[in-house]
Amino acid sequence: MRLSNLADYAVVLMSAAARQCGSVPIHAGMLAEQTGIPGPTAQKLVSGLARAGLLVASRGSGGGVRLARPAAAISVADIIEAVEGPIALTSCVSEGRHDCSLEGSCKVQPHWGVVNGAVRGALAQISLASLAAAPKPTFTRPAPMMAGEEIRL
Repeated sequence: MRLSNLADYAVVLMSAAARQCGSVPIHAGMLAEQTGIPGPTAQKLVSGLARAGLLVASRGSGGGVRLARPAAAISVADIIEAVEGPIALTSCVSEGRHDCSLEGSCKVQPHWGVVNGAVRGALAQISLASLAAAPKPTFTRPAPMMAGEEIRL
């Protein structure tokens, strides 16, 4: 499974917006500059994320976009679904889709809903606030020494 570039960029853009304290309006051009996302793509994403209710746009002096709700209340799943639609690993679980050659004989198809739910649930547990925060340093435990091994400095 791999996210589309647009979904990936949406997560990056929303993380940048969240780092701006979420309530201070910021222009799409500034988000593009901060993230390295091309300007037209950033504008397209801002429009789509606003339509999905994740960003609020304001016009005029001091205008721009801001998060529609606190970063802790926006999940990675929310962002991906705003750009790509419902999270589904296969098309056969989408209503109205009948483009699988195995339809009618597939024994796994009834179970894909559970798999999709598990993936969406995992992504829903990751908040935008956690992505916008500075990464925590990771500690790597040194490998255990073997008997008779010398310590070299």
